[in-house]
Amino acid sequence: MSVIVDAPTIEHHREPLGIGEASPRISWRVRSAPPGWQQVGYRLLMARGGDEHAVEVDSAEQILVPWPLEPLSSREVATVRVQVRGEDGRWSDRSEPTVVETGLLRPEDWQARPVGARWLEPRDSDTRRPSLVRREFSLDGDIACARLYASAHGLYEAELNGARVGTDTLSPGWTSYNTRLRYYTYDVTELVHPGQNAVGAWLADGWYRGRIGWYEGFRNVFGEDLSFIGQLEVTYTDGRVDTIATDGSWRTAPSPILRSGIYDGEDHDARLEQLGWSAPGFDDGTWEQVAVRYRDPATLVAPTAPPVRCTEEIRPVAVLTSPAGNRILDFGQNLAGRVRIRVSGPEGTTVRLRTAEVLQEGELYTRPLRSARSTDHYTLAGRETEQWEPRFTFHGFRYVEVEGWPGDLDADVADGALVARVLHTDAERTGWFECSDELVSQLHENIVWGMRSNFVDVPTDCPQRDERAGWTGDIQVFGPTASYLYDVSGMLAGWLRDVEADQLPDGTVPWYVPVIPAHRMWTPIRPGAAWGDVATMLPWTLYQRFGDAGVLETQYGSASRWVDLVDRLAGDDHLWDEGFQLGDWLDPAAPPDDPADARTDRYLVATAYFARSSRLMAQMADRLGATEDAARYGRLADAVAEAFQATYVLPDGRMTSDAVTAYALGLEFDLLTPGQREVAGRRLAELVREAGHRIATGFVGTPLVTDALTSAGELETAYGLLQERECPSWLYQVEQGATTVWERWDSMLPDGTVNPGKMTSFNHYALGAVADWLHRVVAGLAPAEPGYRRIRFAPRPGGGLTHASARHLTPYGEAAISWRIARGELVVDVTVPVGAEAILELPDSEPEILGHGRHRRMRT
Repeated sequence: MSVIVDAPTIEHHREPLGIGEASPRISWRVRSAPPGWQQVGYRLLMARGGDEHAVEVDSAEQILVPWPLEPLSSREVATVRVQVRGEDGRWSDRSEPTVVETGLLRPEDWQARPVGARWLEPRDSDTRRPSLVRREFSLDGDIACARLYASAHGLYEAELNGARVGTDTLSPGWTSYNTRLRYYTYDVTELVHPGQNAVGAWLADGWYRGRIGWYEGFRNVFGEDLSFIGQLEVTYTDGRVDTIATDGSWRTAPSPILRSGIYDGEDHDARLEQLGWSAPGFDDGTWEQVAVRYRDPATLVAPTAPPVRCTEEIRPVAVLTSPAGNRILDFGQNLAGRVRIRVSGPEGTTVRLRTAEVLQEGELYTRPLRSARSTDHYTLAGRETEQWEPRFTFHGFRYVEVEGWPGDLDADVADGALVARVLHTDAERTGWFECSDELVSQLHENIVWGMRSNFVDVPTDCPQRDERAGWTGDIQVFGPTASYLYDVSGMLAGWLRDVEADQLPDGTVPWYVPVIPAHRMWTPIRPGAAWGDVATMLPWTLYQRFGDAGVLETQYGSASRWVDLVDRLAGDDHLWDEGFQLGDWLDPAAPPDDPADARTDRYLVATAYFARSSRLMAQMADRLGATEDAARYGRLADAVAEAFQATYVLPDGRMTSDAVTAYALGLEFDLLTPGQREVAGRRLAELVREAGHRIATGFVGTPLVTDALTSAGELETAYGLLQERECPSWLYQVEQGATTVWERWDSMLPDGTVNPGKMTSFNHYALGAVADWLHRVVAGLAPAEPGYRRIRFAPRPGGGLTHASARHLTPYGEAAISWRIARGELVVDVTVPVGAEAILELPDSEPEILGHGRHRRMRT
């Protein structure tokens, strides 16, 4: 068997075009190698600027190795191939090449200015009409390449010579716009030509100036203008460059989009379309000169992850007629996206599409949306066939009420005239799980869909109501699951930069990022445990799962400022026992109108997280070689743990909050003495059994409880908790027909009515954090060293399961495990990727070290 190396990857980019790193790190996977082969050296074959370089390094590393040459400059292109050497001294063949190209790395590279309409608009209106902008230009030679660098105050969709640019949507996404506005780079070489050309862009309010926030929310949070930022650079074969940048020469006119909002949806009047507006030769004599605005080019940043795209299309599974006679499409899946229609009808006919997650008494039920209109309108132009999809909004929905359809809706649905387009950040899927319990497998599928629905550029809480915010606590608990299911390394590393950008000078981490105002409770920003601890826990998760110590270095200052703040708040007794806290949010025992009123003392939760983050800071510092910080934070973690024991653990070993979350925190955050651990584990299992294995935890306890039971030797109790079907439980939701994970354990009550609480989302991923336990314990696949350099295969069969399997595309390649029980025998198959090794830990067996390849073991 020969050694085969895949094309290298650059940083965490799926497509390394327009990257922002001048010295990007390089990784590669060895697809195949003989048994026992190990890399001891690598050779990077690099071409840039007409020169070729070969750099040899004696190293077994293959993940995020340093860029070996001088930093790249703006717009520079380099080609990278890899060869690897084994212990026998023989080199592999060269890998396929990867082409990397930088974007605009310096502020002075930007000539473009924000441009948009200059007409007066009502400042606080949700019905401000978006605009189009355009410009014609001439090219006078043979073209070698062309790049469009684009962003906006608002959202944009660019066109060149009548053709759509790119496949992304909702660009430039949502960042902390005042300090970080993302731009994207497009290869538009095939869209331009010698002679007359035209470039233009659609615009809409988006998150920048549209309504965001709870209960009618706020407008113009980041700015009042709606502007496109575009810089088209055309390089000729003779080396000349023409730059067409947004400036005062551009023209603008009202869009056929009458209104557009993230929450409310989009209204489009096709009768107002100006055909050919982005093509050369269009008469824009009635268009106005644009207004030119300002943007500090130092705030324009390249992406660290793929953009939002349509990743799947879904057809309705049923066309329903409600008791009131309304026609409703059931897509069979709760999702985030929008509906595309293909329609024929008389001019002026308006089709209304109103979305919701659930039905109640057979009708579309929209109360959980609160003030989000979540409705799209399309007015036909009267053409033979018209196809339309909203451009600048998205909805969280399963059901769509269709009104005003001019044809036979049932026949048209069967013909594919209405489809749901699934939208989310186009990260690579990397993790799978299944088992013999169909309900548990469906739960896992629901968790995947919940993640897809809430990774629309930022990790949000929900995709449907007037909120959709980047809640820090939700992703703190869900980060391990997310990192298994998808390659979120670039997306979450980029979002953490927004966390730091929005962090207050005293170290306070906001409840949600990017920060938006609130009418009450969340403004002014206050520090809160579990939510603020995203500053320490998420970087550590990304390091553990992707092997990227760079994220620790980048976020170290943010993390340390957070822990230092909590240290000051706690004071000399090391107890964080004052101030506002959410605690174990949405404990099922909490009343609907007070979801923070949990069974576990909120200050016990806060002090436990203080100890955990202090310990992680010590580990981060140690990994980065900051020995003094490592010692200081280690002493702090010890002191907080001692204070926790003295204050929250009673002499008999029970806790002052005799509740599941309290014991899970003590066990999983390693806050107890060995004797206390034994009592806590026993009491935790008793509480779970006394509750009939129904859930008794909220956002904080739920990700920990199954692991806490497992480590306490109560595996079957953990399985009982997983497989319980009575409310509240994970499988109660599944049996109720859920296709995503809910915000509340009882978002849908047993009688089929919707929970009366003001927060009742049917698409929240936080309580799906149990999937990490499914992967690591039920199937038995986990990282034993950062980045899966060493893999731990340790399945723990139970709960009557007869088989389970997991696959994960690690940085080294695919790792997989499958086990089954047949005729009293446990059969385990594992796959170890080249470059990694594994430790296999089967029940009642000694651990075994495995090299790369496929292995089978059987135990009676």
